[in-house]
Amino acid sequence: MLCALFCVLASLCGSAPAQPDTASPARLSSADAVVSLNPHLDYLHDLDARLDVEQAHRLQQTGGFRPVPPGKNSFGFQPGAYWFHARLVNEGAPDTRWLLVQQYALSDDIELYALYPDGHWMRASGGDHRPFSSRSIRYRHPNFWLDLPRDTPVELYVRIQSESSMQVPMTLYTPTAFAEVSRDAQFTIGLYYGIIIALFFYNLVLWLTTQDSSYFWYVFHLTAFGMVLFTLNGLGFEYLWPNSAWMADKSVPLSICLAQVGVQQFSRKFLDLGNRWQRGDRIGRVLIGAFAALGVASAFLPYRVSVPIASAGVFVSIGWIAVEAIVVLRRGYTPARIFLMAWAAFLIGTAMFAAVAFALLPKTFVTEYGVQIGSALEMLLLSIALGYRYASLRNENERIIRDGRQQLMHEVKERTSELQEALSQLGEAHARLRESSQRDALTGLHTRRYFHERLPALLQEARERNAPLSLLMIDLDYFKSINDQHGHLVGDACLRWAARVLGTTLRPAHAVMARFGGEEFVVALPQHDLAAATRIAEQARLALASSECDSLEAPLRITTSIGVHEVDLAANENIDQALERADQALYRAKSAGRDCVRTTAEAIPL
Repeated sequence: MLCALFCVLASLCGSAPAQPDTASPARLSSADAVVSLNPHLDYLHDLDARLDVEQAHRLQQTGGFRPVPPGKNSFGFQPGAYWFHARLVNEGAPDTRWLLVQQYALSDDIELYALYPDGHWMRASGGDHRPFSSRSIRYRHPNFWLDLPRDTPVELYVRIQSESSMQVPMTLYTPTAFAEVSRDAQFTIGLYYGIIIALFFYNLVLWLTTQDSSYFWYVFHLTAFGMVLFTLNGLGFEYLWPNSAWMADKSVPLSICLAQVGVQQFSRKFLDLGNRWQRGDRIGRVLIGAFAALGVASAFLPYRVSVPIASAGVFVSIGWIAVEAIVVLRRGYTPARIFLMAWAAFLIGTAMFAAVAFALLPKTFVTEYGVQIGSALEMLLLSIALGYRYASLRNENERIIRDGRQQLMHEVKERTSELQEALSQLGEAHARLRESSQRDALTGLHTRRYFHERLPALLQEARERNAPLSLLMIDLDYFKSINDQHGHLVGDACLRWAARVLGTTLRPAHAVMARFGGEEFVVALPQHDLAAATRIAEQARLALASSECDSLEAPLRITTSIGVHEVDLAANENIDQALERADQALYRAKSAGRDCVRTTAEAIPL
């Protein structure tokens, strides 16, 4: 592919015909509406950029100028200034007002001088180092109005000084012809950017949907390369920074560097160089770092230094991407074939565009707009390649998953029975362990530990719902005497009986009840304020007092003392404080003679 590229470049360069001694005058006839001035130009390279128009005129009169070689309209990156001369004669054109357009947007400073037979000079200036509003008409290329009376020879001098490439295709247009040409050119550029914008949003949506970084870097490449052409075509100066010569200069190397960073990173991701060719991936990273560093440095480097380096780097970048694609394709990566086809179109167009900047090729329609044509084809094909790559990756993932399922299916079947049995045993053991750890072995009530773990959730729920929460501390009266007189077995039976009676009474109120220790029980009553909790406590006390423990031949009557406390949510009372207050209420009940209910309040109606 590279050999084919060099053949194309060589064929475009061709062999120059013999050069005449002097340039012929440009004779405008009635049939002329568009006249290229390059075949009629003499030029002088003013290395010191010190000549004024009078000196340049004298040198031209004495043979100091020489004709521009046929087909040559680009001199590359050159120091100093260039003077161009043409003799214009209107021999019959009805229009006497013509527009001179220098069809290169990046010239820094252009001075135009027209000498008429009566000896007066017409002067005008342009270029992207002057405000865009200074141009004769609002157009992306520098332009100047010229008055060309019939049968009146006019000596035209154009001085161009620029740190950019010295490209000087000059054309005269009648107003009507220019309107038609500019309309067609603007339509073509609009069509190109319409394709760019459509591809931008299409691939942006795909990136947001798939999260595939290749789509992100493709969008980055689209944006950066679109900005390169936006700058090189003069549209950036026309629409974005019409009064900033600094931005007009710096945007060129910066946009080139960003475009190369984007395309190198996209190539790395698309071709999967990290896995398929690690050495090539490392070289790609080096190129990305070099272009990123040059992009930052271009803000400080002179234009005449940064732009030639960035333009020369384009040759290296596009050549290396072609090498990457070929190597990966030879290693069996099928999507690289479409990538290489897309890159071939872009490679030739970009190489021709860069070759014009270095005066290796003349500026023609093919060399000027080949990069737009090639890049449009490249971007369309790359979108197809991305879709093909995504489909290939999806199919490969599906195959891997399918093979993995088939491979694991047999093992899964063998392990399923064992695993289910083990899980069943583990679940039963866990349930037994959990139940054992949460339940008191004697009474079947929850343990004190469980109550402490459950209470914070009840407290948080009460705060979120702004609902009351009350605590009961219950103690069986004179229980020690039962153990002393009848033995601990009878005492245990009485504890089980008391737990059943209390549970029967309290559970309808959604109480959380636990054995607190010995003959003490603790109860949490959600959504019960102090008055409601006191009534529930009184019901529990009466239930115990009105029944008898039948663990002996002679039934035992057991009474209980109960302390009631409503948690103070407004004061952010914590668990320990609430339990302590409930215990204090229990102590008051015992002090009052037992077999009664007392609260932390002074008086609560029952």
